[in-house]
Amino acid sequence: MSDVVVSPARGKNDPHLPECGLLLINPAEASFLARDCPAPLWRRHFLFNSNLYVSGARGVFWAGPSVGAPMAALSLEKLIALGARRVIAFGWCGALASSLRVGDLVLPGSACSEEGTSAHYPMASPVEASPHLRAGLRQAWAAQGEQVFEGQVWTTDAPFRETREKVARYQRQGVLAVEMECAALFQVAAFRGIELAALLVVSDLLWQEPWRPAFQGREFRVRSRSLLAALFLYLERLAVGAKE
Repeated sequence: MSDVVVSPARGKNDPHLPECGLLLINPAEASFLARDCPAPLWRRHFLFNSNLYVSGARGVFWAGPSVGAPMAALSLEKLIALGARRVIAFGWCGALASSLRVGDLVLPGSACSEEGTSAHYPMASPVEASPHLRAGLRQAWAAQGEQVFEGQVWTTDAPFRETREKVARYQRQGVLAVEMECAALFQVAAFRGIELAALLVVSDLLWQEPWRPAFQGREFRVRSRSLLAALFLYLERLAVGAKE
C-alpha cells in the first residue's frame, strides 16, 4: 500500500485528549452543549471549522458539529491523533422502518454506504460499531426505561436524493434509518483500531407521506437535548471506568 502524503498528527498547541469523548453531529446540539461548558472547567479548542472542548477534571472531551461523512471522518481522525480511544457519536436519523417514531433511539450495529469517504479506509472484512460500547449504551438506556432499536442504517451523502424507490428498497432489506455519517465513522474507527458507537434519535419519518420535518419542532428539541444530557452523564461514568 502506498504511503499517504498527509497523516493526522498533534500540532504544537493541540491538547492531549482523555480517552473517552463525544462527537456531536448536529450544530443545534453543539451550540446547546457549548453554552453549558464554562471556563475554566472546560477548555475550548478549534477543530477545523468546528470546536473541541476538553475537561481534565471530568476526564472527557466533546467535539462538534461534524455534519456529513467527510467532516465527521476528518474530525475523528484528528481526535484519534490527539488521544481519543472510545468515542460515541450522537446525531439524528430519518426512520425507514414503520415501527419507529419521532424521538425513538437507534443504536446502529452497521451501516450500508452511499457516501464517498469510507472507501478510502479499506478493511479485509465488513466493519461494525464497537460491540462493547453498544452493550454499555444498551444497558444504560434500559436502566432508564428507554427502548433502543438496533440494526443497520443507510449512510448517504445526498439527503435531497432519498428517493421513494431507495427508501422502499432499504426497507425491504430491513434497514432501520438513514443518516449521513455512520458508515464513514465506523470505517475510520476500525481502520485506526479504536472503539466507536453511534446513538441516533429519530428526527423524521421517511415512511410517512407527506414527509414532515419533526426536527424543527420544540418537542423534538427538548427530547434531543434531554437525551444528550443523559448521554453525557453516561460518558463520564465510562471515563471513570476506563481509568480503573
